[in-house]
Amino acid sequence: MGRQIFDSRGFPTLECLLEMEDGFVVQSSVPAGASVGHYEALELRDGDKKVFNGTGVLKAIYTLETIIAPALCQKAPDLIAMDELLIELDGTPNKAYLGANTTLAASIAVARAQAYVQGLYDYALLAELFQQKPTLPRCMVNILNGGMHADNGLVFQEFMIMPSQQVGMNETMSIIFDVYQTLKHLLHDAGHITNVGDEGGFAPQLVPKGLKKQYAALDFLVQAIERAGFTVEDVSICLDAAANYFYDAKTKRYVIEGDFLTSADLVSFYEELIKRYPIFSIEDGMSEDDWEGWQLLTEKLGDKIHLIGDDIFVTSTEKLMRGVEEGVANGVLIKPNQRGTISEAYAALALGSNAEYLTIASHRSGETNDPFIADFAVGCAAGYLKVGACVRGERVAKYNRLLAIEKTL
Repeated sequence: MGRQIFDSRGFPTLECLLEMEDGFVVQSSVPAGASVGHYEALELRDGDKKVFNGTGVLKAIYTLETIIAPALCQKAPDLIAMDELLIELDGTPNKAYLGANTTLAASIAVARAQAYVQGLYDYALLAELFQQKPTLPRCMVNILNGGMHADNGLVFQEFMIMPSQQVGMNETMSIIFDVYQTLKHLLHDAGHITNVGDEGGFAPQLVPKGLKKQYAALDFLVQAIERAGFTVEDVSICLDAAANYFYDAKTKRYVIEGDFLTSADLVSFYEELIKRYPIFSIEDGMSEDDWEGWQLLTEKLGDKIHLIGDDIFVTSTEKLMRGVEEGVANGVLIKPNQRGTISEAYAALALGSNAEYLTIASHRSGETNDPFIADFAVGCAAGYLKVGACVRGERVAKYNRLLAIEKTL
């Protein structure tokens, strides 16, 4: 059965409950993004503007209970076979019929049911099905928010930090905690508010305009790293530029508070950033439709840092294959709700891994307390994981799950 619950941004989302023969109930719930690529699989929403401004999921519940449940129930749970059935039932390239939120809720529930039947942890089932060695991911942790995640004028959407070396989860959390809390005090002492954005990172109103505002944010990050007792060799910075949201398709310019940049101008700006700061990766450095810009970016910086494609690839094997063939990016973000089933998300991850792209499993800005993405990252050996800041319950649930998994490995 389905149930309408609410995500971390207060929007309706879908919870799926699946009862086993012995009465045990497995549950799953799905996230939603604020920063959504145009080519992502479609969610099924109610569309009635009078109720939750059209974002309700009663249609998804009806679909889950009247179309999906009859096709899956009374059968032994089999994730791969049932994902194939969900894809067949939908029959569209973008889940326009059943909705990616509906199919993903079912897919996760089936995975948990199969893990329960086989007496396995969720990550262990995925590792067995996809023939991977369970691997704890390195965590890219969002500590400053901008873009679509905070109304503060910062154009870049996420300013993240990550321990530069592979360390255990307790040490990872200790490093992140120290830098995060130090940043809070630095912002406070500089007269900035320390409210947080959608993903738990601070959302200060920084004074400089245009490109210089990004420098100001990065200066705070470096200062926090060093004030917390680390060096820029100990802690790296990861950026999500989310360039879709400052790209003007008509003029083919990137607009940053009055600055109008060509793709080449923006690449030059990124080149300057990586000279000044310990930047490990830049996600969505160009718009999803600016393939030429992406090629230029990869040509200029691909041998220096990791260039992560999210909106341009949207967890699609077809789009990722084009990227590999055309020399676009060298990393890929994997978001299961961009496709609608675990199997499709893993297929994109495997393709990226085989092409020697950095592979990063990722949450969404509108999250629930369901920690499945942590199990997905470990069981599918993603290598890296984004789940937001180390605050707010829906984010901390994922970190706590990783701490628990570490004890079992």
